[in-house]
Amino acid sequence: VQLQASGGGLVQAGGSLRLSCVASVRTFSHYYMGWFRQASGKEREFVMYISWSGSSAYFADSVKGRFIISRDNAKNTLYLQMNSLKPKDTAVYYCAGSTSPFGSVSEEIYEFWGQGTLVTVSS
Repeated sequence: VQLQASGGGLVQAGGSLRLSCVASVRTFSHYYMGWFRQASGKEREFVMYISWSGSSAYFADSVKGRFIISRDNAKNTLYLQMNSLKPKDTAVYYCAGSTSPFGSVSEEIYEFWGQGTLVTVSS
């Protein structure tokens, strides 16, 4: 399984970006999918995950009300819509996939990872 993340870039505070993650797998709908991020000099942290069907999601408090996760199983694509961006959202964002029957905020259950896409939010 390969995951290819894209959509990062430079945006001013208050702006929006949408990240995409395309999976090269026939059974994309069988994977819980998540987004993580890693700021410079910090550990990678959980952002959001979404269930196989897209019917449920879980998010970190830091992005509550600002970020939306979604997926299009017909296109093998995961999305992260980021609104009201803040400088503290600056990080490399990674998509990840898991065959676990449950979602998790822990990196350990995610078997597949994308290469990351850099999001920079200027003040």
